Amino acid sequence: MCGVFGVYNSKTPAEDTFYGLYSLQHRGQEAAGIVVAGYDEDKKKTVYRQHKGMGLVAEVFKDEELFDKLHGYAAIGHNRYSTTGASKSASNIQPFSLIYRSGNLAIAHNGNLTNSQVLRKELTEKGVIFHASSDTEVIPHLAALSREKEPVHQIYHALRQVEGAFSLVMMANDQLIAARDPYGVRPLALGMKIDPDTNEASYYIASETCAFDILSVDYVRDIEPGEILLIDKISTRTHKPKSLFLPPSKRKARCIFEYVYFARPDSTIFQHSVDKIRRNLGKNLARESTVQQNNGDKHLIVASVPDSSNTAALGFVRESNKINRPARFEHGLIRNHYVGRTFIQPGKASREIKVRSKYNIIRGVLQNRQIILIDDSIVRGTTARMLIKLIREADPKEIHLHISSPPITNPCFYGMDFPTKGQLLTNMFDGAENEQEEIESIRKYIGVESLKYLSLQGLLNSVPKFENETCSYCTACFTGDYPITVADNKGEKEECEC
Repeated sequence: MCGVFGVYNSKTPAEDTFYGLYSLQHRGQEAAGIVVAGYDEDKKKTVYRQHKGMGLVAEVFKDEELFDKLHGYAAIGHNRYSTTGASKSASNIQPFSLIYRSGNLAIAHNGNLTNSQVLRKELTEKGVIFHASSDTEVIPHLAALSREKEPVHQIYHALRQVEGAFSLVMMANDQLIAARDPYGVRPLALGMKIDPDTNEASYYIASETCAFDILSVDYVRDIEPGEILLIDKISTRTHKPKSLFLPPSKRKARCIFEYVYFARPDSTIFQHSVDKIRRNLGKNLARESTVQQNNGDKHLIVASVPDSSNTAALGFVRESNKINRPARFEHGLIRNHYVGRTFIQPGKASREIKVRSKYNIIRGVLQNRQIILIDDSIVRGTTARMLIKLIREADPKEIHLHISSPPITNPCFYGMDFPTKGQLLTNMFDGAENEQEEIESIRKYIGVESLKYLSLQGLLNSVPKFENETCSYCTACFTGDYPITVADNKGEKEECEC
């Protein structure tokens, strides 16, 4: 999972991209990079300037003098989130920038290609030299080998050959190009700002609309599944970017886990508010919950695992009170926002100290109370188990863990960092006779009085319906229904940089 951002026709493209990536920091915390297109008066042509590095956006771009060097009129940027086991090499930091027969090309990718190893082998046999281990690198090589004359058609030719999930921002000479796979797995949005003096448009592309808000940019629409959007100098005057489309897929498969966990609640993705959908998840979880307050307790105390579960907890409390099961939301856990996401960190010892570094308890809220703890998901279970152990230190009466999604039973091949099937918590109890027995085993392992997952139907009832579309979401991590063929490794989880 990564964050991508692009801007065209800006007087400060590097600064704009910095703030866009800063807003998308939750989508990737390992590295960041910006490539800027500017016109060189001496060479009389567009040149690309770049800066990339390991770390958070503010760490990579902490030197203000960098922005004086990164001048131009367009830029693309990338927040990197590499999958488990992948190389930490700086050579994999995006955007990738290169010079080929048609000029300059730069690319930033969110997603995961499922046939990159197959394509990489074919390209290597043709003499292509790769500089990184990233799946993304096959795209510019395929474009460079295309017999088409225009860069946008070369990119079209390249994207016809790749499979999997991709939301891309690219620059080709003096053009900005955005593209999304035909299944629409990962989000990608178009924004615009009009200069009142010139009536010219500045265009913005981002993984999530929260990146537009920081720059006071208007959200226009999503990049459509299968769309390749071309923005050039003519577009800024006419306010009409050009589009061409890849062959359509049989179905759409938007990643439903973006709504559950990954996207920021203040974003609009797949045309709908993340905040509203997370509230729906909480409401449906409350309808399915069977926990009742103990005698003598006026309210159930509902706490969330911050921050991604906050909104679901609010929805849970509201619905619980509607159905005459009094509940009150309390901040029982405080999160340290300077610690990265725990399931990104490898190693048990590292993960254990991360949990205590990331969360602390408010004892007065939790002590001697019946607690319903809302979390969005359980992946490996290590974090959940240690978090419950931490909460036990506050001496609550009971802890009932409620999860606003179904059990994760399968790895993701489309860019989300879910581990191989063998590393998932649900696999530890795969020998159970039925789902109820499996959940009971997980409950004992985590150490709570009860464990409730939102049902798959409850999840589907929480998200928007798209007209004239069947199977409009990818639910593979919950169901094993993979919408896109995984050619690499015969279905084993590929280690790649995405």
